[in-house]
Amino acid sequence: MSPTRRWIMLASSLVAAMTTTCATAGVAYVIPVLHSDHGMPLSKAATLAAIPTIGLTLTIIAWGAALDRFGERRVLLISLGITAAGTVAAMIVAETGAGFASLAIPLLISGLGSGAANGASGRIVVGWFPPHQRGTAMGVRQMAQPLAIGVCALTMPVFAERLGLATAFAVPVVVTVIGVIAVAVAVVDPPLPPASAAVSAANPYRRRSFLQRVHAVSVLLVIPQSLMWTFVPAWLIVGHHWSALSAGVLVTVTQVAGALGRILVGRISDVVGSRMRPIRVIAATAAVLTGGLALADWLDSPVAAGVMVLASISTVADNGLAFTAIAEFAGPSWSGRSLGVQNTAQYVTTAATTPLIGRLIESAGYPAAFAIAALGPLIALPLVPRDAGAPGTDASDPSDA
Repeated sequence: MSPTRRWIMLASSLVAAMTTTCATAGVAYVIPVLHSDHGMPLSKAATLAAIPTIGLTLTIIAWGAALDRFGERRVLLISLGITAAGTVAAMIVAETGAGFASLAIPLLISGLGSGAANGASGRIVVGWFPPHQRGTAMGVRQMAQPLAIGVCALTMPVFAERLGLATAFAVPVVVTVIGVIAVAVAVVDPPLPPASAAVSAANPYRRRSFLQRVHAVSVLLVIPQSLMWTFVPAWLIVGHHWSALSAGVLVTVTQVAGALGRILVGRISDVVGSRMRPIRVIAATAAVLTGGLALADWLDSPVAAGVMVLASISTVADNGLAFTAIAEFAGPSWSGRSLGVQNTAQYVTTAATTPLIGRLIESAGYPAAFAIAALGPLIALPLVPRDAGAPGTDASDPSDA
């Protein structure tokens, strides 16, 4: 496999993963229109936004097991096909002007189908890239989430406001179709190394608590991340009276910066030979900046939007490092399932906290929500484990302290 082919494959995997984010997070970007034009309460709109995530959560471990068993190419094509069906149906239902329940069904279907794309790439990164490039490669792959958020933020609020909900829901459809083409053209499953097959077949969760602690840390760090993704557009448009276009541009710029930040921290982890030490720094930074955003918004400070940008960048920086560490530790026979567990834990947290945060904002305001979210990374700090060993190797140190 030539270096050029590796990176083309990784780029195709990135595009495929963008479909998951568009299918599950895109609804958040029509919340302002649902709230202001259709009279939907913020808590109910937030519940609707969480429905695709619920579907994703229900199937993501099963998709991970399928990835481990059958490889990424075939499973991704099936997964993306289901996602495409759900997103097309959501667009059609939105065009007919049907109610909450009717729109919830296709959104659930798109979420059910999107799990493989979100959990894929662990085997591609570990199988096709050498250890000293894996942090960088996974950082590139993890650009999918912020880039997809940027695409949705730049298009869906404006489309919903000016052209209607159906046009806004066309955005996930287009991204999913592009993802199907990218996978069909470029993705090749890496071979399972014979020497590692017997070792990697053993359940990595029984060796030590490394994976469990990484999952726990990621769950706590996803709380402010999901808050930023879901409610910042409404915070800007409804709370601070920004136009949909200006809010979309700011969110898009923020997400692009967050995507580049994932590559940077991935490269740093390759250079310093550690995935966990950078995560500690990220957790501390996210706690400070999210807490600072709560204070700035409470004071109605003009710098609140700038603090939001920095806080958003910090809250997405850890994902690639956690994914890389999990894939390396779990091995090629368990990476799909382990990343499925990782994503399930994060999406369960997102699905559970999104409606609660919506109610908190309605009752106490955005500053209180930002302050509560800042506690997540603060609690995560002491839970970050030691590295499992040198990047690309299995752990031999029995201590997690």
